[in-house]
Amino acid sequence: MSLISARPLRYRLAAVLTGALLVGCGASADNSGEEDEKSGGGGRTSVDVKPLEPARKITDAQGKTLSTKKEPKRVVCLVGLCDDMLAELGLTPTATNNALLAHPDFLGKKKAADIPVIPGGFVAPEIESILSHKPDLVIGLEDTHGKLAPALKGATTFWAVQPTTWQESVGYLRNLGALTGRTEEAVAAEKRFRTKLAAAEKTKSEKTSLIIYGSDENFGVATPGIDVAAGFFPRISDYPWKSRGVGGSYSMEEILAREVEVLFVETLTFGGEKGKLSEKLSENPLWSRIPAVKNGEVHEVNSEVWAKGRGTRSLGIVLDEATAALR
Repeated sequence: MSLISARPLRYRLAAVLTGALLVGCGASADNSGEEDEKSGGGGRTSVDVKPLEPARKITDAQGKTLSTKKEPKRVVCLVGLCDDMLAELGLTPTATNNALLAHPDFLGKKKAADIPVIPGGFVAPEIESILSHKPDLVIGLEDTHGKLAPALKGATTFWAVQPTTWQESVGYLRNLGALTGRTEEAVAAEKRFRTKLAAAEKTKSEKTSLIIYGSDENFGVATPGIDVAAGFFPRISDYPWKSRGVGGSYSMEEILAREVEVLFVETLTFGGEKGKLSEKLSENPLWSRIPAVKNGEVHEVNSEVWAKGRGTRSLGIVLDEATAALR
């Protein structure tokens, strides 16, 4: 059984389911001096964090310029990174369309239930509902929500984000911190994450690990440069998985040959579909031969955090859970 390519599958399943340096009057993401995370390589993570000042204009990790007339107070989140950033800044969204905030390390189920939900799901949030909340800022995912820009133009400010590395996620956090005036909170959140990642790097595990995601036998491998969390796995373990681009795949035979010792599984479910991905894969005779499976080192993880969070708080949770499993 082969695996479909990481990027198309991850975004298709997600669709069905669900550093700013002051420059003049604007702020831009600044990852200078950082290693190339997309290749999964690079040196140790620096724990130094640059100061941040409020700004009415920023340039993000993708080179896009965004400006607001005042600090945005009413923010609608269409992607988990938005909820994650707001949580790090001590804020909550005016409305959201994902379940990340229900995690106990965010608001928890009870408080998260008080946040209005945008109907239409992740791939097709309803414009009328978004605008009914009178947002100052709407944050969505570029390759999914970019098409909403024309409908939102003139009514609110729309920011399409697309992080592929943790450095880009940090850049977006700093951008939002500058726009909202929550600069101290943004710097503190970046410092916490960098410190946690640097500590994990010092005790890097020699075990071979793997992150897979999906809903059934058609599943994918999370790779650096495509998946934000997978980007730092080569820093904390033996993570030999590289992106094979559109149409690329890993076969179960290849996974077996790599002798994976710790396996992390993200189950992405459709509407009423039930069951864990690991349970469905157990029907494949090769699955039981993987060392991680034989030794009870298969860890079903929260896909809202691992697959969709993308921000520093979510990535910090990933680090905690991954390093504990890799000991």
